[in-house]
Amino acid sequence: MNPLTAATSRAALVTTVLALAALTTVLALTVMCGGLLSGPAGLFGWYLVCWALFTAALLALRRVPPRRLAWLIVAGAVAVTVTGLLGPPRTSTDSYRYAWDGRVQSAGTSPYDHAPQDPALASLRDPWLFPTGAACGGPDLAPVPSADGTRHCTRINRPAVHTIYPPVAEAYFLAVDRLSPAGARHKALQIGAALISLGVTGTLLLVLRRRGRDLRTAAYWAWCPAVPLEAVNNAHIDVLGVLLTVAGLGLVASRALTRRAAGSVLIGAAVATKLMPAVVLPGALSRVRRVRDAVTVLLPAAAFVVLAYLPYVLLSRGSVFGYLSGYVEEEGYDDPSAGSRYSLLRLVLPDAWAFPVLVVVVAAVALYVMRRGDPRRPWSGALLVTGWSFVLLTPGYSWYALLLVALVALDGRWEWLGVPVAGAAVYVLGPVFGYRPALTDLAYGAATVLVLVMSHVRRRPPSPESGGWPRGAARMPVTRRL
Repeated sequence: MNPLTAATSRAALVTTVLALAALTTVLALTVMCGGLLSGPAGLFGWYLVCWALFTAALLALRRVPPRRLAWLIVAGAVAVTVTGLLGPPRTSTDSYRYAWDGRVQSAGTSPYDHAPQDPALASLRDPWLFPTGAACGGPDLAPVPSADGTRHCTRINRPAVHTIYPPVAEAYFLAVDRLSPAGARHKALQIGAALISLGVTGTLLLVLRRRGRDLRTAAYWAWCPAVPLEAVNNAHIDVLGVLLTVAGLGLVASRALTRRAAGSVLIGAAVATKLMPAVVLPGALSRVRRVRDAVTVLLPAAAFVVLAYLPYVLLSRGSVFGYLSGYVEEEGYDDPSAGSRYSLLRLVLPDAWAFPVLVVVVAAVALYVMRRGDPRRPWSGALLVTGWSFVLLTPGYSWYALLLVALVALDGRWEWLGVPVAGAAVYVLGPVFGYRPALTDLAYGAATVLVLVMSHVRRRPPSPESGGWPRGAARMPVTRRL
């Protein structure tokens, strides 16, 4: 390496480290000082700063020598992930339900049989989850009926309904409860989520290295602000589904039937953690032509889901689908005229057409992926189906996009990261704008434009000026591209 190149590499490394240090600092301040109830507009301002520093770190990483990539990405992942542990959950109370479901299972009761406020489980109520008296004054606490005249409340959202989470998630909640020391409170779930998040980073690096891909794209997950904020601080179970999905797709990319079957089992486990990973199945079926190959992917996944539910079906008196139907109705997925679901479709179509058109479009994308996708890169097709599903559904919860972030890290098409930013904008700024569809239109509309523009750029034919390379493409080995 000549002196000029060495100096450039050192400068890129220093710049990347400084950008990561700044990102870690701002993330720490966001977790310790921010909060949805303390000022949504200000909180989203912190989010934007985090995403700007994240972008700066990625740009600097482009010039870091390949031999230093792995340790730098892992070190950055550890620093970024730890910031999520610096405070209690800031913008979501979902992890309190996780803790309760684990507590109930440890007592030998099915989580699908009783709602948290059910008096039959009153003896299991820990004070930190079910405060009483003056401690019930917080805005994020829900009242709980009481027969003794004392004011009772809970940190658990929707305490009057049964749990919604699938069996692998419930098994995880049980494991965390059993392994947690007394007084761990929310920290046990946050630490578990942090370890899983770092596991995703390690799995990404392993898959990318084995497939001869650029390791830099792993930083899309490892350093993404959504990971410490949603996967770690809010401890969303989605991160476990992400780990299983990434590992599953990595195995499905193999030509060996046994590996593909094992990958399918992991994808099935992801679906049995949070139903959303089912959208990656078309990617796993990329260019499958034989029935045997399709069965190798679909049958193990379906069998695992069924077998995972079976113990809870046998042990539960209530439905193992819990509040799922009520949640679908509450979120407006069954009524296109309610809320901001299908927001972009409703800009140009009658409300009643939104859902049928969504089904047709997503089915068409899935069929395209299964027919034309690259079986050596199933995550590419999975990203396409998942991304367009998000764009058309316009979900209002930012942690749903954790799956999309991981698929971007596998595939490298960074433009899809606009979707997680859009989800965060809708979730955090919703109270400021009265949850009007206009906010969803603007946020997801901008993300869609970015995807369409970059897709056009990537498809442009080579220009004579570039010597046969598409304009904007890097003239360097794949290990030097971001």
